[in-house]
Amino acid sequence: MKKIVRLAIHLLGNILRFFQLTFLRASGAKIGKNTMISLGAKIDVRRGKITIGDHCLITHGCYILSHDGAAHVLDDQDDGSGYVTIGDHVFIGVNTVVMRNVTIGSHSIIGAGSVVNKDVPEGVVAVGNPIKIIKEIQKPYKPLPKVHKL
Repeated sequence: MKKIVRLAIHLLGNILRFFQLTFLRASGAKIGKNTMISLGAKIDVRRGKITIGDHCLITHGCYILSHDGAAHVLDDQDDGSGYVTIGDHVFIGVNTVVMRNVTIGSHSIIGAGSVVNKDVPEGVVAVGNPIKIIKEIQKPYKPLPKVHKL
């Protein structure tokens, strides 16, 4: 019985993720293949552009912001819209905030609870508030293990 309930919950989650990705793409976000965005993540596509590469994992509680509502206070010419570009094979840890006008390079890992307020290069581990690079990942990058479906 437990196995049937777990399978039903898993299938329901997949259906909800399908609708979430469809909504985000219809709203203008570009999301690559085999990218998984947690149902608890917030992707703000109201203004600005968001591009997420292939094979990315965006975990629960993440906020990806394409605009800054307070930008016009500092600069009358700034409408607050911007962009976020996330490369391929990127992992973004729980409760991370990605601010507008940043690029996260491919094969990078962003630690939990980080605030990404500047560009992150390819192939690094970065953590903290504000974001700080703590390690480079050696090339060649190893592919992520395949996720086993129930």
